[in-house]
Amino acid sequence: MDSTSIDLVGSRIVGVETEGDSVRVRFEPAYLIKTMTGSVERTRWWQNGELVFNEAQLEDSAVRDALPADCDGGDVSENIYTYRDMLPVPLESAGQASCALKLKGSEHLLKVTGHGVSLQLEDVAKYIEHLRPTQSAG
Repeated sequence: MDSTSIDLVGSRIVGVETEGDSVRVRFEPAYLIKTMTGSVERTRWWQNGELVFNEAQLEDSAVRDALPADCDGGDVSENIYTYRDMLPVPLESAGQASCALKLKGSEHLLKVTGHGVSLQLEDVAKYIEHLRPTQSAG
């Protein structure tokens, strides 16, 4: 099975917007890792997009002052699943949803809680590089 995920560590969070009861976390860029069935190599890509929480609240609006910033990892939860340092692509879920993302060089934690989350990517992913497994010296 081919799979794609966003590597949160290093992806750049440029803003957090609140519209009505939605909170949008904007990535420019998000770094994607693609894996193909039967291959030990993976590929790295970039793409802009937003993580959108519905019926949501941003815990601390002061986090906006720390943006833009590189993400230093964290958790995104939807219902019974918690994704650490990554997001599956695609992602769309109803029910309990939250995130707690660390910002590099900041003590702020970007925390959102809501009911439903979706990942909305723009355009097409752009290729960066192949990620080859490293061989250990014997």
